[in-house]
Amino acid sequence: MNLYDRYLMPRLIDACCGLPAIQAHRARLLPLARGAVLEIGIGTGRNLPFYDGTRITMLHGLDPAAQMQRTAARRARAAGLTVQLIPLSAQQIPAPDAHYDTVVCTFTLCTLPDPVAALHEMRRVLAPGGRLLFCEHGRAPEPSVQRWQDRLTPWWKPLAGGCHLNRDVRAMLRDGGFAPTAIDSGYIAGPRPFAHITRGVAVAA
Repeated sequence: MNLYDRYLMPRLIDACCGLPAIQAHRARLLPLARGAVLEIGIGTGRNLPFYDGTRITMLHGLDPAAQMQRTAARRARAAGLTVQLIPLSAQQIPAPDAHYDTVVCTFTLCTLPDPVAALHEMRRVLAPGGRLLFCEHGRAPEPSVQRWQDRLTPWWKPLAGGCHLNRDVRAMLRDGGFAPTAIDSGYIAGPRPFAHITRGVAVAA
């Protein structure tokens, strides 16, 4: 791992993921988490201040980027939460079937090597009646913006840890075995190829 990937890129991603418009989406979504919770791609813990600790019995955070764990642990302490950080990928979640009441996935599907396989794993570990809380950026509805997303993604990926601008969030959820029960999408402020957000709640299809 080079110096950019180890030190600079995590700081840049953390700064981008802490923009006010993105934090506002987190604030609407995370209080819905309840019971035993697994967060996929916990990163530096940007979601942690928004959980309702009175509704959570257990919180695990999965992320292969171990260099981000120190910041995530600090944010957990500041939020009054106890979180077990697991430095592994979502491709193979180290938990038995039907283990969690809530799985949280925010701004993560864009970077996973195989997001559909990861979603199947999330579905596997969700208990009956469990919910996936998701908030992701991805493919815009307008063809003109899509063309820019396709052009920019090969240049953007190495700068942003493998992030794809052009993944279709709704299609990934469907192919991963989920059906949204609530979904909302639109643009936040910023260049449109980077700014189309889809947020919602899904259950196993």
